[in-house]
Amino acid sequence: MGINLLHRKEQLVLTTIDIIDELGIQKLTTREIAKRQEISEATLFRHFKNKNELLAAVIDYFIQFDADILQSAKLHDLAPTKALIYLITSYAEYYENYKAIASILQIFDVLQYEADLSDKIKEVQLKRTSTLQLLIEEAKQAGEFSKDIDSNMVAVMISGLFREICFNWKITNYNFSLRERTLSTLDLLLTALHNKS
Repeated sequence: MGINLLHRKEQLVLTTIDIIDELGIQKLTTREIAKRQEISEATLFRHFKNKNELLAAVIDYFIQFDADILQSAKLHDLAPTKALIYLITSYAEYYENYKAIASILQIFDVLQYEADLSDKIKEVQLKRTSTLQLLIEEAKQAGEFSKDIDSNMVAVMISGLFREICFNWKITNYNFSLRERTLSTLDLLLTALHNKS
């Protein structure tokens, strides 16, 4: 019974992600989720009290991948710049293999205004930025980057460029390799930051 409950909850989360990707957050309804799962809305509400609780589970799903990637990066014991590239490459590859998840990144601006979701959105964004910032600081200490760069500013730039590339990738119907575009853009930025001395 517990396995079926967990399985159903995960199916509801994945269906929610698919609907957001196909129709947008504005057209996400519990009725549409239930219809696609071939269950009643009452059954859906046995698993999640309301739509925001379901969206919180979607964000948790998103957060879990971030945690897994960070753990994997630590296990590889890479130099700071290589760890930074590994981290961003992992995001790009994940999104390329599961296109719908990129839509979740794109709705953060909307979800931050939902009182019961804003803390989760902040958690994701601040964790990503602080992780990048830490890697940039380590790269500065290792002499890979100039010591006078602002690590927070660079972390925000990297996060922003990835988000913007994802958005362009989605609106152009995925007509380029997210991984290749992200890596080439990241390479331009990292080359500019590289310590030339």
